[in-house]
Order: sequence, then structure tokens, then C-alpha cells
Amino acid sequence: MSKPQTPVRPIRLYRYALSGHCHRVELFLSLLGLPMEAVEVDLAAGAHKTPAFLAMNAFGQVPVIQDGECMLADANAILVYLAKRYAERPEQWLPQEPQAAAAVQRWLSVAAGQLAFGPAAARVTQLFKRPDNPEAITRAHTLFAVMEQQLGQSAFLAGSTPTLADIANYSYVAHAPEGNVSLEPYPALRAWLARIEALPRFVPMVKTPIGLAA
Repeated sequence: MSKPQTPVRPIRLYRYALSGHCHRVELFLSLLGLPMEAVEVDLAAGAHKTPAFLAMNAFGQVPVIQDGECMLADANAILVYLAKRYAERPEQWLPQEPQAAAAVQRWLSVAAGQLAFGPAAARVTQLFKRPDNPEAITRAHTLFAVMEQQLGQSAFLAGSTPTLADIANYSYVAHAPEGNVSLEPYPALRAWLARIEALPRFVPMVKTPIGLAA
């Protein structure tokens, strides 16, 4: 049975436009050329905690996608699903060779760990006017130093071509200045951002004039 190249209907993305987790899914949908229907979830009104939304994701978090009968939550899980189901060459985004697959998985783990608790957390502090979080800024710079070293050796995080590793990490790195995390000390990191932004069908995340981006 051949793998479908396009969904029967547009993939419905339940999102919050200012969320980097949601943007990584929107970005990958666009890179794959897939039709999408965005459904904004009003987090401020608690729409993500309603019984209807919790039926889609018991953790009460965006993003969630609905692809026909498939309902799927968790940004990184969604990336894997989209690559496996719809990418013309799934192995481009998620390699099959063991060492290459592990390299991508490493950076998916970083996206769920150091990225989330570093630059993403620092940005949330500014976005929702919460108390300063200097620990998050420190963690962000620690992460960026490691990424700078890696990107001094390869064009993308897991090798010479873009993979899910790059899609999962791009959004919160690109918007780190909104959390008072400067990208100026990291030329290789900034060059990597530019390479992703040059990919066909790239779509940016909305910018917020906060922190160093004000």
C-alpha cells in the first residue's frame, strides 16, 4: 500500500500562536507542503482545560493535531508522525541508520529538556510578565554554547542536512531575545537560524516586542 502524500482533508492544528511548540508543528506542516486548518485555543480563558480539549489531550496542552481519525498531541510526537506519514523521504527528517537516528533523538530530548527549561522558560517570563527567571537565562546560554560548538562542526544539529532535530529546536532559539537571551555571542547559531529560514516554504513565528526584542 502506497504512502499518501497529502491528507484527505486539511490537518487541523489546535494551537496558541505565540507558542514555539505549536510553531514547530506549523513550520513542519508548511515545509512538507501539507494543507492545514489552524484552530486557535484561548489559553487565557482556560480553553485548554475544558472537558472537550482534555478529551483530545489529557495533559491540557497545545499543540494537538487532528488528521482524519487520528488525534495526536505533543509537538515532537507530531513531528515524528508527520515525517513518517507524509514526507516524500521520511529518512531525510528521521534517519533509519542507528547512529544518525540517535543523533536526531538526542536533539528531540534537548527540545523537551534544556530548550524548554532554558530559552522557552525565559521567554514565558517576559511574555506573561512573571517574576524574573535568571536561572532560565543561564540555562539558555549553557545550551547555546553547546549548540554553537556543534554548529561549528556541521551545518545542522544532526548533520549536513536539516532533520527533525532542527525543526524541534528552531522556534525557541530564534525567539530567545524575547526572553532577554542575546544571540549575539553565537555566530554559528545565528547562521543556522538563517539556513532554516532559507528552506522552501519556511513560515516564521509571530514576533513579540518584549525583552531584548522590544
